[in-house]
Amino acid sequence: MTETAFRIVIPARYRSSRFPGKPLALIAGTPMVIRVYQQALKSNAVDVVVATDDDRIRQACDDAGAPVCMTSAEHLTGTDRIAEVAGLMKWAADEVVVNVQGDEPLIPISTIHQVAANLHRFKGASIATLASPITDRDEFADPNNVKVVFDHQGMAHYFSRAPIPFDRDAVADGSHFGFRHLGLYAYRVGFLQRYSTMKECKYEALEKLEQLRALWHGERIHVDVAKELPGMGVDTPEQLVQVEQLILKQTV
Repeated sequence: MTETAFRIVIPARYRSSRFPGKPLALIAGTPMVIRVYQQALKSNAVDVVVATDDDRIRQACDDAGAPVCMTSAEHLTGTDRIAEVAGLMKWAADEVVVNVQGDEPLIPISTIHQVAANLHRFKGASIATLASPITDRDEFADPNNVKVVFDHQGMAHYFSRAPIPFDRDAVADGSHFGFRHLGLYAYRVGFLQRYSTMKECKYEALEKLEQLRALWHGERIHVDVAKELPGMGVDTPEQLVQVEQLILKQTV
C-alpha cells in the first residue's frame, strides 16, 4: 500500500432502539447500507467492507456485490467491530482504516479523504477525526452535541457532552462558542489491536463516549476542522424520508 492509502469499514447493525432494521431501509429502492457502500466507493479506498452480525444485511450486501465481513454479535461499539474486521483481514499495524457509519448515505467524500490524510500526516496520533465550529448557544448547551477541546496541533484534550470550554467571564462574541465533534474516525490498525484489550474508563462510563477510553489509555486523537460539513444522517424514519428526497433531487 502507498503512504496515503486507506481502507473503509462500514459497521451495520440490524438492531436499533430508535429504528430497527435501519441498514436495510430502502432509499429510492436501494437499502441504505448499499447506498453508503456506493458512496464510499467514490473515495477510491483500497477496500470498502461492510461489517455486520446479521444474515439479512449480509444477504443484501451479497445481492449488491458489496464485500461483507461477518462479526460477533457481542460488540458494544463500532470500534470493537472494526477491530475484529482488521484482525480477520490480517491488515498490517501501520495501515489506516476509516469508519464510515452505515447511516450516512450523504457523507462527503472530502471528509473521508481529510481524516485519512490527517492520520497519515500526524504520525503520533492513533486516531483522526473532525469537528465544526458551534455558532448557536442552544446547540452548544445540547448534551446530544458532543464538544471537543484540542491544542494548537489539533490533538484532543477532552470530549464532553457538557459545554466546553466554559466561558467564565462571558467574553464570547456569540459567533463561536466551541467545536462540535463529528463522528467520523480514521484509525491505525495497531491502535485497533490495542483497543480490544483496553478496559472502559470512568469518564467513558459517565459521558457515554468511547473515544474517552483511548485518551485515558494514552492514545492521541487528532482533530481537524471539517472542510465540508457532513450531509444529513439517518436516525429516524422521518430523516430517512428527508434523505431520500435529497438523493432524488441529486439524480434529477
